[in-house]
Amino acid sequence: MKKIKMTTPLVEMDGDEMTRVLWQMIKDELLYPFVDLKTEYYDLGLPEREKTKDQVTVDSANATKKYGVAVKCATITPNRQRVEEYNLTEMWKSPNGTIRAMLDGTVFRAPILIDSIKPAVRNWQKPITIARHAYGDIYKATEYRVPTEGKAELVFTDKEGNVSFRETVYDFECPGVLQGSYNKDSSIRSFAHSCFNYALNTKQDLWFSAKDTISKQYDQTFKLIFQEIYEADYKAKFEEAGIEYFYTLIDDAVARVIRSEGGFIWACKNYDGDVMSDMVSTAFGSLAMMTSVLVSPDGKYEYEAAHGTVTRHYYRYLKGEDTSTNPMATIYAWSGALRKRGELDQLPELIAFADALESACVETLNDGIMTKDLVGLVLPGTKTTAVNSKNFILAIKERLEKKLA
Repeated sequence: MKKIKMTTPLVEMDGDEMTRVLWQMIKDELLYPFVDLKTEYYDLGLPEREKTKDQVTVDSANATKKYGVAVKCATITPNRQRVEEYNLTEMWKSPNGTIRAMLDGTVFRAPILIDSIKPAVRNWQKPITIARHAYGDIYKATEYRVPTEGKAELVFTDKEGNVSFRETVYDFECPGVLQGSYNKDSSIRSFAHSCFNYALNTKQDLWFSAKDTISKQYDQTFKLIFQEIYEADYKAKFEEAGIEYFYTLIDDAVARVIRSEGGFIWACKNYDGDVMSDMVSTAFGSLAMMTSVLVSPDGKYEYEAAHGTVTRHYYRYLKGEDTSTNPMATIYAWSGALRKRGELDQLPELIAFADALESACVETLNDGIMTKDLVGLVLPGTKTTAVNSKNFILAIKERLEKKLA
């Protein structure tokens, strides 16, 4: 079989633990036999991040800016236990956070649907994509445990040293807790552009929700910036594409989402997106069946699985035990990146390969061949065969070969 040619490399970011093992399996069985794979390789495994003092993460993000498309394996964000386990000199930051900040990107997460696993919300028929503004809010908040009576104030001092705003937050008559969060117009604008462009690219309606009736400055700023950018830059394009943008309060959005059939993008502020992406992924079935793509406002893409490194399976793998780890989201990271590379480089064969790979994955699952995590989720009466990771990938390969023959 003649291998499909690539003209521009993908940025390949290797990762940690069980997903690193699956990464190599996927390349060996599902990519190398069919594609003359061109990648610029970066090892984002924790030992290499330690060795390079995390410079490798910065280099991979810069390469993504250069080439425009990246594919990333799941990586460890070390806590204190991992510092001891890997003998680290520092508790290195999340690679995802570093890359996201350098690309100024928005994360879009969507479930992979198959016939035998139905969403917990019975009327959901199409994927719901969560767009999370992963900047600021409570994740960068300044917090204080108030120990006694006293007055808390919100004060803003401009760069000349003038106090232009001072207001009492609360006069504490007893101990309590205080939090100050922030965001930036520039980040909100990047978020909005990424959401509007992704909606146009995928031909899906875009919803944005916040709570501007309560948060009359913070949330209203998000609402107004989205509306301004939509009216100025995207309204005509949306109308031409036959898709819709609208804003609604987040409590109304939740009710609308539950009653909907899916098939849209739901843009959320940072905390809302964190919570709602887990709700949506669980309701659709499994985090192992959730895709994730980071999109920058200027059109750079980084594809990955939404889940972590599957540590528990990795420890079993190191003992020589058989594991049945679900590789679906990681395979879809590769197919998504290859498809986008094909679109940008005008390589229809590469696009067709990505489509065939995803079709082979879904066909394998619909034939009842699946990893153990999915067996308990299928509809009653569905005939299933639980297999290990390698045999699942080989079953996909068998179907892929037939599609490409």
